[in-house]
Amino acid sequence: MVLENRLGIKDSSELARVEERISKKKALELFENNILDSFEAGTFESLAKIHEYLFSEIYDFAGKIRNVNIAKGNFRFAPVMYLEQALQTIDKMPQSSFEEIIAKYVEMNVAHPFREGNGRSMRIWLDLILKKELGKVVDWNSVDKNDYLMAMERSPIKDVEIRELLRNALTQDVNNREVYMKGIDASYNYEGYFTYRTKDL
Repeated sequence: MVLENRLGIKDSSELARVEERISKKKALELFENNILDSFEAGTFESLAKIHEYLFSEIYDFAGKIRNVNIAKGNFRFAPVMYLEQALQTIDKMPQSSFEEIIAKYVEMNVAHPFREGNGRSMRIWLDLILKKELGKVVDWNSVDKNDYLMAMERSPIKDVEIRELLRNALTQDVNNREVYMKGIDASYNYEGYFTYRTKDL
């Protein structure tokens, strides 16, 4: 099933290619025009602004909380009926230490507030928090994609693995465009490991 999109694309492979190209272009604009620095780090509002900026040319739902239940593999993300409450709770979570920031990141991943494009938006959101609170970001070039995906899959049960994986990849090179853009790489997303489901939930 191909997500309804503003570009009228009916082929899922073509949509994935176009989506990645446009979202990377928009992500670069966020970085180079210092737009990200104007967002409040760690809030859902800032995540929604990031998502809207990346995907507004492609999807009507850009920046909007999803209205369907979704799952990947056997894991169900936060049910729609509890989603807004979950996001309010996440907003209030502390973010003064690396451990607190990763715990917040994991909870936002469990919430998975958007219909599509959560991973890319949340990695920018995570780096925004790390940069503001710790003066560091994740060097995604140092993070093995398979290790990241499997650690994120297990993180709702135990976040030690993803925490240590990302801790070992921290860098103070916060203004490096290449470091930033690597986090937008669509290959860090779950596709290939899981398939989104919106039925039988």
